[in-house]
Amino acid sequence: MKLVLFYHSLLSDWNHGNAHFLRGVVTELKSRGHVVQVYEPKSGWSLSNLIGQYGEQKLEELQQYYPGLETNFYELDSLNLDEVLAGADLVLMHEWNDHELVRRVGEHRTQNNYRLLFHDTHHRAVTERESMAAYDLTHYDGVLAFGQVIKELYLKEGWTQKAWTWHEAADTRVFYPHTKDSFDGDLVWIGNWGDEERTAELHEFLLNPVKELGLKAKVYGVRYPDHAIKSLAEAGIEYGEWLPNYKAPEVFARYKVTVHVPRRPYVEALPGIPTIRPFEAMACGIPLISAPWEDAENLFAPGKDFLVARNGEEMKQHLQTVLTDQRRAMDLMCNGLRVINRRHSCAHRVNELEAICAELGIAPSKISSTSNSPVAYAE
Repeated sequence: MKLVLFYHSLLSDWNHGNAHFLRGVVTELKSRGHVVQVYEPKSGWSLSNLIGQYGEQKLEELQQYYPGLETNFYELDSLNLDEVLAGADLVLMHEWNDHELVRRVGEHRTQNNYRLLFHDTHHRAVTERESMAAYDLTHYDGVLAFGQVIKELYLKEGWTQKAWTWHEAADTRVFYPHTKDSFDGDLVWIGNWGDEERTAELHEFLLNPVKELGLKAKVYGVRYPDHAIKSLAEAGIEYGEWLPNYKAPEVFARYKVTVHVPRRPYVEALPGIPTIRPFEAMACGIPLISAPWEDAENLFAPGKDFLVARNGEEMKQHLQTVLTDQRRAMDLMCNGLRVINRRHSCAHRVNELEAICAELGIAPSKISSTSNSPVAYAE
């Protein structure tokens, strides 16, 4: 197939967590012989911040982890859709795109024979409903939603007539266990502060347990306000600022445990959606302890693949267990890695996407291919 993908950014993951999954999908599609072209806005917000703070060399570094990964830049006013979409079989429009672009591509679809899907990987359908309702999906073939609750919302609101659940997953070409020669500390957490969507939760499930247990810990992320940086220091936690996502596996290998602290919208309104971080942590073979979230779609086996802490006190207990009981820690590592390799890699998601393409009527001869997906690590 020829696929054209419109993303906010493929090159930058600076405060752009969707880049993680999108890179893995592009890499997997290409490995199967599909032709993939990605378009992102020139001077996009995430990429501009990345280059402004860290320079062009980070784009060169990205190529070491994703050889041949490339994108095309466009300006909306001069974008020639006839040229860009010529010969396309499938077009994916990510939800972090301009409303006008979404509308224009939809209109273009009416005069052409490709299939067109809207891809939603955010909580805005719940938290910013008016903005999401403003997307004109009239001429789209359907929506790829990263959780059942989002899928049902699109259908209930009449924003689309057809939708599929398409969860994020780990890019196992990049996210896999690295050799642990020695440890730099006990706990590492990789994530942004969260626009005050999880401030209380971060104190309860991360900062306070680390401080009270006297753990050696480090946190990476961007957009930390002054009060957050001060709170980290008071808890004795080192702040590492932005970490390129492709570096996360190397960092996970230098710590004994990590935690997942979901943002409040996911806990309260979006059960079944864990976001990308737990997938990636388990793929790297590090024990994971999570603040509460409802695994409504049975993606994992809580208590087996990872531990769930219902409150701060339970988080302390779980941390002590993982850090002192080597057998328990190893069980979590193996179980988490096993479930990723069995069910939740980008190869699994591309299998699902190809099945959707068949459902949409794309010729089987274009969909079928010989996959060069990496062999899963031994269980």
